[in-house]
Amino acid sequence: MEGKKPSDSAVESRYLLMPNQANPYGTAFGGAIVAWIDTVASMAAQRHSGKEVVTASIDSLSFREPIRIGDQVVLKACVNYVGHTSMEVGVQVIREDPYRRKASLSGDAKQVIATTAHLTFVALDKDKHPCPVPPILPQTADEKRRYENAKLRVQARKDLLSKISR
Repeated sequence: MEGKKPSDSAVESRYLLMPNQANPYGTAFGGAIVAWIDTVASMAAQRHSGKEVVTASIDSLSFREPIRIGDQVVLKACVNYVGHTSMEVGVQVIREDPYRRKASLSGDAKQVIATTAHLTFVALDKDKHPCPVPPILPQTADEKRRYENAKLRVQARKDLLSKISR
């Protein structure tokens, strides 16, 4: 099976936060952001594997900055690591103020990383059973860093699961 570069399956999507996706304080419901994250991450996993995929887990999710009604939301998803049938996909959620062209005097930038997430997907064959996926071939320094960090996260998850009684 021929390997693929992370850039071959990267996905970028853009949304506009509307009032029905926000709480009474005018900031995004976490569930709306999570749904967008799962969608773009699954597209990256599908592009990498060339197969149907299912979300196995949301391994980490950090809400760093609020997203407000009217903000544009840019989601960037990339496969960071590949096991035998599973893939870790990293997602960056960027809040963008569409009216600010550069950093303001208060220091607020036009684009701010609002949320980060790591998800695990499993590829399925035509009978809906897990199937092998192509290896990942990181090329750039950033892709190699993400791969090494993902490898640590995967091992940490395995170590934790081995210690939890079932």
